[in-house]
Amino acid sequence: MFAERTQLALDLVGVFFFAVTGALLAARKGFDIVASALLAGATGLGGGVIRDLIIGVRPAALEHPVYLLPVVLAAAVVYLFFPHVSRFRRTLLLFDAAGLGLFCVTGTEKALAAGVPAVSAVLLGVTSAVGGGLLRDVVAREVPSVFRDDDIYALPAMAGAAAVAVLWWVDALSVWTGVAASVVTFALRALAVRNRWRAPLAYRRQPPDG
Repeated sequence: MFAERTQLALDLVGVFFFAVTGALLAARKGFDIVASALLAGATGLGGGVIRDLIIGVRPAALEHPVYLLPVVLAAAVVYLFFPHVSRFRRTLLLFDAAGLGLFCVTGTEKALAAGVPAVSAVLLGVTSAVGGGLLRDVVAREVPSVFRDDDIYALPAMAGAAAVAVLWWVDALSVWTGVAASVVTFALRALAVRNRWRAPLAYRRQPPDG
C-alpha cells in the first residue's frame, strides 16, 4: 500500500491535471474566473469525493484543505496562459489522460486499503477516474467523454485499475508499480485518441437492405 504522504502527493498531482481540464473548458466556454475555479474544483475533486462517500469515509478533499491548492493553481495557470494555448483540444486531452491515469491508480489503492473487495475496488478506481470529468462535461453542457463513441475513455481507466488490483493481490503494489500502471493508462488513452479506437456500440449494426 502507498504511504499517506505518497497517496496525498499523487492525489494532488491528479487533482491538478483534472482541474486544468475544467479550467480550460471554462475558458473555451467564455466563463469568468470564478466559474473557472468552480469548474476546475468540480473536475479535480469530484471523482475522489464520490469514491470516498461510497467507501464511507470523510472525503479527503474536505479533510485536507491542501486539496484546494492545485485547483486554484490550475485556474490561475489557465487564466494567465490560455491565450498562448494554440491547440486547446490536444492540451485538454493530454491533461485529461494524465488525470485519468493517476486517479484510477490512487482510487483503486484507497478502496483496497479500506477493505473493499478487489472487483469493487476496481470499479471505484474507475469512478474516481471518470467522475470528475463527467461532472465537468455535464455542468458545461458537453456530451460527457465517457459517453462519446469517437474513442474509448473508461476502458483505459479500467485496465489501470485492474492492474493495481492484480499488483495488490500478488503483493507487488508499490509507488513504482503504481506509477507504471498510471503511465500505461495514460498511454492507452493517448493511443485511443490518436488512433480513434472505439468500443462496440450498444447494438449490432445491420447491413443495409438490398
